[in-house]
Amino acid sequence: MSGTASFRRISLLDRVLSEADRAVRVLTGSVSAQRPNPAGRLSAAAEGASGDASGPALTETERKHAAGLMRVNHVGEVCAQALYRGQALVCDKPETRQVFLDAAAEETDHLAWLDDRLRELRSHSSLLNPFWYAGAFGLGMLAGKAGEAWNLGFMAETERQVERHLDGHLGTLPASDARSRAIVERMAADERQHRVTAEQRGGVELPAPVRAAMRCGSRLMTSTAYYL
Repeated sequence: MSGTASFRRISLLDRVLSEADRAVRVLTGSVSAQRPNPAGRLSAAAEGASGDASGPALTETERKHAAGLMRVNHVGEVCAQALYRGQALVCDKPETRQVFLDAAAEETDHLAWLDDRLRELRSHSSLLNPFWYAGAFGLGMLAGKAGEAWNLGFMAETERQVERHLDGHLGTLPASDARSRAIVERMAADERQHRVTAEQRGGVELPAPVRAAMRCGSRLMTSTAYYL
């Protein structure tokens, strides 16, 4: 009996250490995408025509605006990565845990694509990413402890709000910034599928006050990340 208990403690410790390692890699930009960047590779001709790696026909004002939007999206992916891994860590059912881990893997692709785009735009990720990651991870663990239906419901509501957020960005990105637009469109399709999966798995609608609190937290994050 003691051997079994010891094994479980070590197993949990291993998972916690693995999550700590994952957090470091996310926050240092050391993750890599498993799928190709939907924006493709920037051609030498396009880079030469624009004078930098941001792509053709972006004014300085447009470049800064696009960078701010992509930094906001990057913060969103940092939070999603932390949220889903926190939810998975405390999830009892292996098949449900895999839903969160699969979504987190796709969010890793988004992170890598956004890292690339921010470098092309001569910008940087949010200085507050450690704070956002820690908060989202803790929130994910709380959601996971609420039970499977609420856990999946939290995922569905998160993605529903992210979909609206990304649709808004598609409407305000510079018209000539096809590279950022391609990334955001691919992200939006992935997030939509995450929501559908969570709903099909039995996620329930969250209470209105919880949904409102999530929207308030999102507004605080996005308004700060645009600049920092």
